[in-house]
Amino acid sequence: MIINVREASLKLLDWARKRNFEGFDPYDALNSPLARVLSLGTKHGRIALTQALRRAPFNFRPALLIKPGANPKAIALFLEGCAALGEAATAKTLAERLLSLRSPGFSGSAWGYNFPWQNRFQLLPRNTPTIVNTAFAGHALLDYYEISRDPKTLDAALATSDFILNDLNRLTNGDNELCFSYTPLDRNFVHNANLLGASLLARLAVDYERAEALDPALCALRYSARCQHDDGSWFYAQRHEQNWVDSFHTGFNLEALRRVLTLGLVPELRENYEKGVRFYAERFFLQDGTPLYYADKLYLVDIHAPAEAICFFASERDYDDLTDRVLRWTFENMYDHKSGVFYFRKKGRRVIKTPYMRWSEAWAFRALSKYAYSRGDRYAF
Repeated sequence: MIINVREASLKLLDWARKRNFEGFDPYDALNSPLARVLSLGTKHGRIALTQALRRAPFNFRPALLIKPGANPKAIALFLEGCAALGEAATAKTLAERLLSLRSPGFSGSAWGYNFPWQNRFQLLPRNTPTIVNTAFAGHALLDYYEISRDPKTLDAALATSDFILNDLNRLTNGDNELCFSYTPLDRNFVHNANLLGASLLARLAVDYERAEALDPALCALRYSARCQHDDGSWFYAQRHEQNWVDSFHTGFNLEALRRVLTLGLVPELRENYEKGVRFYAERFFLQDGTPLYYADKLYLVDIHAPAEAICFFASERDYDDLTDRVLRWTFENMYDHKSGVFYFRKKGRRVIKTPYMRWSEAWAFRALSKYAYSRGDRYAF
C-alpha cells in the first residue's frame, strides 16, 4: 500500500468542507429533543443514553432527531491543520467561523461544545467553555495569525488568557503550584487540561508579551510535573476514580510540555519530558504499530490514539520508524480509502465506522497535516 499523506489530508479536508465542517459527535446524545424522556431526566439516565449512542455500531442519531452541528474544537483542529499545510483560504474561513463560536458570558475568549454533556460529577450546559477547547482554539488562532497577520484573530487569541486566569477555578499547593479546573463550573482538575492551558499561557507570555500569564503557566507546569510518576506516566487526574493512564492524554501532556520547552522555559523539566516520551513510545504500541488504549492493554483502538501518536512523534525524529508504523497501521485498519474518512473505533474485527467530525475526522486531519508539515510529502509503505 502506498499513501501520499498530503493528498490524503487534502481529500479529508475536502470531505469536511463539503459538509461545512458540521457533523455528529460521540457525545452529542443530549442534543436530541427526546433526551429528557429517554434519560428519565436523571444523571445516570443521561450517562446511559450518551454511552449507548457512543458504543452503537451504527449511527442512530437521525432517528433521535439529532442534527449535525459545528463543534468549536473541530473547527480549531481543522484550522491548525490548514495553517500547517498552507491552505490559506480555508484557514481564513475556519478562523472566522471559530471567532463566531465563542461562548458568551465569560471573560475574554473561550470555547465549549455544541451540546450539553453529563460527566460523573455534573451536567454541563451546551457551550460551557473548557480549558482544553480554549487551548486548542488559542493555539490554532495564533498559528493562523502567524501566516496571515489578521489582527482580529490575534486579539481573540490574546483574550484567551483572560478566560483562563479569571474564570477557571484553581487547586493550589503553596505559592508555586496550581492546577486549573476543566471548566468554570467545576473543580475537576485534570493533567492534560492543566498542561494544555499552561502551554497557551506560556506562548502568550513569551511570544506576545502577556507577562501576567507567565507565572500561572509555570505554576501549572510545576503541579503536573510533580504528579508525574517515576516511569514517566501520568494519571488522567489525581482523584482515585480518575487514576488511569491512557495513550492520547499522555500525548497531550507531552505535546504541551514540548511547546513550553521550545519557548525556552522550564529547562529543569527536560528530564520529565524525555522520561515521558520514552514511556509513551515503549508502553503504548505493538510491534506492527497498533496503538494501545491503556498502558500495556489493548482494550480497543480509538482513532484518538493513533492520531495523537502521529501528531506527536512526527516531530520526534528519533522515532521516525514508530511514527511510520503507526501511520501505516492506521491507514490499513481505520481508513476508508474511497471516501477518505477515518473510523471511530476498532475492537477486534468490530469496527465503528461513523465519521464523527470532531472526534475522528478533525483529529485525523490534524495528524496527517502535522506529519506532512514535519516530514514532507513522504509516502507510507
